This record gives sequence, structure tokens and C-alpha cells, in this order.
Amino acid sequence: MDIICLDMEGVLVPEIWIAFSKASGIPELKLTTRDEPDYDKLMRYRLSILREHHLGLPQIQEVISTIDPLPGAKEFLDELRSFAQVIIISDTFTQFAMPLMKKLGYPTLFCNTLEVAEDGTITGYRMRIAQSKLSTVRALQSIGFDTIASGDSFNDLGMIRAGKAGFLFKSTPQIIRDNPDIPHFEEFPDLLAAIRNAMQK
Repeated sequence: MDIICLDMEGVLVPEIWIAFSKASGIPELKLTTRDEPDYDKLMRYRLSILREHHLGLPQIQEVISTIDPLPGAKEFLDELRSFAQVIIISDTFTQFAMPLMKKLGYPTLFCNTLEVAEDGTITGYRMRIAQSKLSTVRALQSIGFDTIASGDSFNDLGMIRAGKAGFLFKSTPQIIRDNPDIPHFEEFPDLLAAIRNAMQK
């Protein structure tokens, strides 16, 4: 049996940190896993910027409440879930993701958790498991599933390469150039067709 593993930000919804960067007027927060492959380094940088500007979870959640899925994402996910099991595997956090999951029809989501003080300050974060995306697809494979994965960033490459098939979606020119063997798509119908085709092999 195949399980489809999808990244969330940049694939189904806009990048949360980019949206918050624009809303807060802090350009340093635009960095994502498309720019920095070391997730721990990226998160420590983000948290230091938030502390410097006295911003916390409530301000970020306020921006998240205004974010909608990418055009066509809900329809793509609904169609995909009509013929396949789907898990969204993301390095985001439950405190960020749940409003977006509601807009996507509450698909299954594996992600991480923020550590938040009573005043809303984000004091740290807990990763569900090291190399969460790759570790998850390997665990699924260990119990008899084939995985087909798609994502857009450096931290998606492991799960994309580890499975039966994998695709880049709305990725950066640099990541596409560095990984010419991975098919890449820009539109949901093309990704859906590629997944259907991979499931038939």
C-alpha cells in the first residue's frame, strides 16, 4: 500500500514565517528551509529575532489566522485523499498549524511543538524526532508501506529520495538545479497526475 507524504508550507499553504515577516516588517524572518538547510540553526535565529522585538506566539497566531491555503490546494488534497492515504509531514508546530488544517479539512498532520511561556513568549521548541521527515517515511516503510513524497525545501529531500517516488513542488531554482534527477512541478494537476502514475507502478 502507498502512503503519500506531503510537506505543508510552500506546498499546501504559504510560508508562515514569510507572512509574519511581511506583517511585522522584520525582513530577517523571511528565511525558511529553502534558504537554510540546518533547521536547528534556523529556529534559534528566528527565536532570537522574536526576543529582540518582544514578539511571541499571539502575534504570530494573529497573522496565521489571515492565511489561506494556496489556490487549488484544498481541491488537490480532497482529490488525492479520495484514492490514497495522505500524511502531511511538516517541521512546523501544532500551535501554528491547526487553523490551517481546519481550512484544509483536517488532514493527518505530523509536526512539532513549541515551548511557550505564560506571557506568550516562545522559549524553545521540541522536535517530534530527529530528521522528522526522513525518519517518518522510513518508519512507514518498516511496517509495510511504500511512500511517495513531495516537498519544496532542503529538509524535504530526504523523504523525497527515500521513497518509491518523489517530486519537488514549487521549489526554488537552486534546489531544482542541484537535484536534476527529481521531477519538479509547479501546478497541482501535474503533481496529482504524477502521484497517480507512481501509484500504478
